[in-house]
Amino acid sequence: AYSYDDQNIFAKILRGEMPAMKVYEDDKTFAFMDIMPRGKGHCLVIPKAPARNLLDADPADLAAVAATAQKLAGAAMKAFDADGVTVQQFNEPAGGQVVFHYHVHVIPRFEGVKMNPPGKMAETNVLEEFAEKLRTQLAAN
Repeated sequence: AYSYDDQNIFAKILRGEMPAMKVYEDDKTFAFMDIMPRGKGHCLVIPKAPARNLLDADPADLAAVAATAQKLAGAAMKAFDADGVTVQQFNEPAGGQVVFHYHVHVIPRFEGVKMNPPGKMAETNVLEEFAEKLRTQLAAN
């Protein structure tokens, strides 16, 4: 069995104990900007329910996260005039998972532009500008 640690950073964000640049929220999901973006407009979608990852998440929460990721992917394509979108999800350390609360990455992609290397923090004002673009597009959709 997999154990869920309720002290993970995304659980803290959901409880309001850590800040996050919110892009979208509904009754089951929460979406916010990745502070170490692999590309322009990179955001994350998480379920509000506790789940370590895909392996232990409730199928209804997986479906809700998928629907929100689809919504964000469409908004990101328009907001950033992207050529494509990469949606990624990692499970357990060997699978590349770093934060142990189920999450999906939504990364707008541009022809000929490689993804940024992992682990580099972005400027807050840049993230806020991208978050605003996404919120504006979501409101228009």
